Amino acid sequence: MEEKIVLDALAMDRALTRIAHEIIEKNSEAKELCLVGIHRKGVPLAKQIADSIRKFSDIEVAVGELDITKHRDDLHIYDASVVSGETNIGFDIHDKIVVLVDDVIFTGRTVRAAMDALIAMGRPGCIQLAVLIDRGHRELPIRGDYVGKNIPTSRSERISVRIPEYDGKKEVAIVKML
Repeated sequence: MEEKIVLDALAMDRALTRIAHEIIEKNSEAKELCLVGIHRKGVPLAKQIADSIRKFSDIEVAVGELDITKHRDDLHIYDASVVSGETNIGFDIHDKIVVLVDDVIFTGRTVRAAMDALIAMGRPGCIQLAVLIDRGHRELPIRGDYVGKNIPTSRSERISVRIPEYDGKKEVAIVKML
């Protein structure tokens, strides 16, 4: 297994700060704005983006956590108890601008499952997508509204987003599977 660091902690922070600024610029009705992180790593990224939005605009943004397990189209492959997280959205999403946050977009299937999970909870006014990394290879017509960095990859590579909450460090690496 070969590995190449493509974003260090500072570059990740810059990308997330830029995403926060873009969200502020695009959404003038900030009181209707909320962020929902997709389990696992989308949750701490959503919290960091929300902190930046507060810092740069004094807008309080609600942040929720979304478990998409029941909405996955590949659930038959995985043991649900292994991949399952917890949905914790303590606010009404009806008519809100919901920004889904995830670490990497690849095929688009995770985002489709997240949209299904959100819509099962209510009817958002708008769903937007913020991702730290877009690695290409889409299988569904889904794209990020806010993208930290586009990193084209081959199918023999994967992106490893490492964050302190889970990995003890903050970086993004391309891992080439041998």
